[in-house]
Amino acid sequence: MKWKNLFKVAFKSLIKNRMRSILTSLGIIIGVGAVIIMVAIGEGAQAEIENQIASLGANLIIIFPGSSKVGGVSQGAGSYNRLTLDDVEILEKEAEVIQGISPMVQVRAQVIWGTNNWNTNVSGVSTDYLSIRNWGIESGNFFTERDVQVKSKVAVIGKTVADNLFPAKDPIGEKIRINNTPFKVVGVLSEKGQDARGQDQDDVVIAPSTTVLYRLSGGRYINMIYASAASVEQLPEAQEEISELLRDSHRLNPGEEDDFRILNQAEIMETVSETSKILTLLLGSIAGVSLIVGGIGIMNIMLVSVTERTREIGIRLAIGARGSDVLIQFLAEAVLLSMVGGFIGIVTALSASYVLNNFTGITTVVNPGIIMLAVVFSGVVGVFFGFYPARKAAALNPIDALRYE
Repeated sequence: MKWKNLFKVAFKSLIKNRMRSILTSLGIIIGVGAVIIMVAIGEGAQAEIENQIASLGANLIIIFPGSSKVGGVSQGAGSYNRLTLDDVEILEKEAEVIQGISPMVQVRAQVIWGTNNWNTNVSGVSTDYLSIRNWGIESGNFFTERDVQVKSKVAVIGKTVADNLFPAKDPIGEKIRINNTPFKVVGVLSEKGQDARGQDQDDVVIAPSTTVLYRLSGGRYINMIYASAASVEQLPEAQEEISELLRDSHRLNPGEEDDFRILNQAEIMETVSETSKILTLLLGSIAGVSLIVGGIGIMNIMLVSVTERTREIGIRLAIGARGSDVLIQFLAEAVLLSMVGGFIGIVTALSASYVLNNFTGITTVVNPGIIMLAVVFSGVVGVFFGFYPARKAAALNPIDALRYE
């Protein structure tokens, strides 16, 4: 039989039982659509998280305090802090592959202007901080290196803080009080949005590190150090260089554990990506179960069709059709049923993705490769689950088939 005639006969056979064909292909429609949209949601979530991590800064390296043990019991990350401004100065002077470096001193404080007040994070940083974080200034200016050296009481505020303290006024030049210490607002940061943990990055007040450390924190140690390498390729080299310099600064002997912890942006991205890939695979696998269920539905209906058309099969065999012709005809019907269902499933998934992207807060990324895989898989489902009924039809004895009532 010619392929054109083969699928023409298969199509006519399916059209005779429209409702049954539609209900049978419904499993494939749901399966293909579910696989595509689930994977799209997973990849959309991964892309969103990667964008948020990228917003942390360019080629970012973060140095955290180490951990301590009391009586052999670990106190956890950050429990042993020996990071100081001296460490930052050493790294700034001696590190060769670091493009920028900034200490980070954090305190939680109540910020007051007039009758308005807002509880927020106050971060003490250096002048390199904005370039490390890829952050801009919306209005005003950032503080200078001179402000850091003389512990000036100046501040740059985030968009969230500005909106809550100065809802209808330009904050530049205004005096705010942070824990009753007056600070002059010299700039407003551009809006950055949420980070990968869902925290509002614009809910912050930034001031010189020396000012925050000695006037607000009252301590000697800083919370962490931010640094950036010249390129992604230099991240491992920069990380190794920082480790060597800090070990030397802290006078650690060979064999002693580091009293600090270094994490770079590539490692954060890799960890998140692996987690997202596993989640996407899990979602796709769960949705793929419905494809199997749809295939079983096709097999059941094709078995029913073989039983209903036994006399027709007997006549075909009696007038000269070979068993392989009958096999191919029933396989063509199963594949056509599956492929049509797969096509409708793809259209449904693309429509759902459009709705999610434009009318909800869910981001989806439809991968063309997944669409191709869904098409191929729906065809394979048709062949796999249609083969047994087709083989059963081809194996019928013409005489027995003609006598079947």
